[in-house]
Amino acid sequence: MKKCLTLLAATVLAGMTFASFAAQPYTSPATGQLHASGTVSATGATNLSDLEDKLAEKAKEQGAKGFVVNSAGGKNQMYGTATIYK
Repeated sequence: MKKCLTLLAATVLAGMTFASFAAQPYTSPATGQLHASGTVSATGATNLSDLEDKLAEKAKEQGAKGFVVNSAGGKNQMYGTATIYK
């Protein structure tokens, strides 16, 4: 039981650490001192939350601290673009 609890605690802490390194969605006024450094796009999402996750992953790959979604659309397959900020 103690090993199981330790494993659960380690998993939760690892998940919290990963989340802190992911690019964060911003609203335009919240970008403040950050500078736009490009755009990313994503396709194939099944809903808006999935699309935002895909854009966040691509922003993270580009080294961005955050992003602002510029466009989103689609019916069965969502697509969208976002400006990334460093």
